[in-house]
Amino acid sequence: MRSIKRIALLCGLSVVLAPSAWAENWQVAKDEDGIKVSLSEVPGSKYKAYQGVTLIKAPLARIQALQEDVVGACAWIHECRSQKLLKQEGDQSWTYTQFNTPWPVTPRDSVLRVTTLKGADGSLTRNLVEEPSYIPEEKGFVRVTKVEGFWKLVPKGDSTEVTYQVHTEPGGSVPAMVANKFVVDAPFNTLKALREKAEK
Repeated sequence: MRSIKRIALLCGLSVVLAPSAWAENWQVAKDEDGIKVSLSEVPGSKYKAYQGVTLIKAPLARIQALQEDVVGACAWIHECRSQKLLKQEGDQSWTYTQFNTPWPVTPRDSVLRVTTLKGADGSLTRNLVEEPSYIPEEKGFVRVTKVEGFWKLVPKGDSTEVTYQVHTEPGGSVPAMVANKFVVDAPFNTLKALREKAEK
């Protein structure tokens, strides 16, 4: 029984720690308006991972509620066209999102499995994993092939430190200039809009 518990614990830890394995050498790309965005090379990928960090003057529960409002969250997620909840099962949920892209890039869509974990320190981690074959592909969209990342919310008195870290393989062809702009704009604009919504 002890060995089973140990395996379960290790599996649980691997879910929490997995993203850090591919993101070690962070370089600050933008530090503005209280939001710091850093980028990291990812072995075997031509796309960089991004990490955005900011302090939001709102309680953790307020930010969690905004994130769990799947449809409403599209208003503050960078380039989100529409979003819906596909399934909720315990601490896991599956969401479907359609994204706007600049011409001539074909719009993308994504199916994420989100696993929510509560820490003993009151923190909340929402792990994000792409499941591209969860539902059939939609006409007019290129399905994102891979997403690995997380949201981490850490209470800091009356405020909450929010970290948003992701590596994406967008599928299809994406010009380097578009990809390089996205990895900075996505975390910065998402965190800025989330902060504005949470602090209202």
